[in-house]
Amino acid sequence: MLDYFDMESTLSEEERLLVDSARSFIDGEVDDMGEHWIDGTFPTELIPKMGEMGFYAPNLDGYGLPGVSETAYGLLMRELEACDSGLRSMASVQGALVMYPIHAFGSDAQKEEWLPKLGTGEAVGCFGLTEPEHGSNPSAMETRAEADGDGYVLNGSKTWITNSPIADVAVVWAKDHTEDGTPVRGFLVETDRDGVTTNKIDEKLSLRASITGEISLQDVRVPSENRLPDVEGMKGPLSCLTQARYGIAWGAIGAARDCFEVARKYATDREQFGKPIGGFQMQQRKLAEMATQITLAQLLAHRLADLKEAGEMRPQHVSMAKRNNVRTARDQSRIAREMLGGNGITADYSPMRHMANMETVYTYEGTHDIHTLILGEDLTGLQAYQ
Repeated sequence: MLDYFDMESTLSEEERLLVDSARSFIDGEVDDMGEHWIDGTFPTELIPKMGEMGFYAPNLDGYGLPGVSETAYGLLMRELEACDSGLRSMASVQGALVMYPIHAFGSDAQKEEWLPKLGTGEAVGCFGLTEPEHGSNPSAMETRAEADGDGYVLNGSKTWITNSPIADVAVVWAKDHTEDGTPVRGFLVETDRDGVTTNKIDEKLSLRASITGEISLQDVRVPSENRLPDVEGMKGPLSCLTQARYGIAWGAIGAARDCFEVARKYATDREQFGKPIGGFQMQQRKLAEMATQITLAQLLAHRLADLKEAGEMRPQHVSMAKRNNVRTARDQSRIAREMLGGNGITADYSPMRHMANMETVYTYEGTHDIHTLILGEDLTGLQAYQ
């Protein structure tokens, strides 16, 4: 595996073990993701197996969670995305977008009820923030919560929600219209409540091996104890997205590395004009550039992990890493596909599948352009958008 600066030698025993476990799991348990991608399905039988392996929020502690290092968590996301972005998205949403807010902002009762079940995969969660008319500007959300007796009534709709059609609980962000200023609050909404529907979104041309849907809330009543008590405002959902984007910055490296390895093997096996195509200067230039860009992404992710472990990571650091590493994976998957020629458009090889998936990863959890503006504001002190 590509590790040009031998970063693996800096890993702890725990981190190496997690990498080995993830690779063994993928080799032994995951069926052909190319077939799932073509069929538009996710191997749901893996959900409890991933829970048994401790793949959901392993960087959190308590409630039976492993509490591994931030580097170990990043390495896990890398290995899962090397298989397919859909696999990493499942684990990322379950851990960073559902378990993290319950762990960080939930009541003791909420933590005790949900974290063990989510951690083992007995329950599946989803994260309801994006709306049909509000993607890059989630603070303009229209989903509303109104106090009613000993609970709340929720109305609104969310879309592009990973896991929603199979979820048992949704972390839904809504504006509380019973308080001055309509603060944003988080609610745990069981998907079997009256008024909740979670229709699946079909005919995607990217991230096909992932279950994506909507959340419709029509006069949905939830008790007061379902509200996340320890957060209000956009700090809640945005802090969750920071956790998820951290995992994406690592995951994208896995997709890019897999593309590189497939292209390198193909270049040394495929013969044209009497020798392997890897012997031609043009192909060597492509491999050299791919290896360089992926190595830069690796170094960035490892430094980001150091900052996170030390409590010094800022959201802007994550924006730079997510922006750079996903762009790298997007660009290098295209080069890898190019090196495979006509064979590269088949599901027998992974680069074009990764290439299509990266179009989604490039857009979700903050688009490339939005992260550009976040960095621009941090560098100049001037905000380009409200």
